[in-house]
Amino acid sequence: MVRALFQFQAVKKTCYNPAVEILYFSATYDSRIEEHQRFYSSTPSGSFEMTCNNPEALKQFTLGKYYYFDVHEAPEFK
Repeated sequence: MVRALFQFQAVKKTCYNPAVEILYFSATYDSRIEEHQRFYSSTPSGSFEMTCNNPEALKQFTLGKYYYFDVHEAPEFK
């Protein structure tokens, strides 16, 4: 598994459906924060964009807060 640290940077409503929002995350680094130092060698830069139409899921994100994204292989789908 790979764990990446990202900050929620922006949110944009879509023009085709007001219930759908696009969330933008960026890998960030602040040398004064010990947790950031741990992740700098793995995710020094990068971005993640997520389209979401689930109001309950959207409530779990706050602009400016940091989030972990865990990446691991999914099982085979048949």
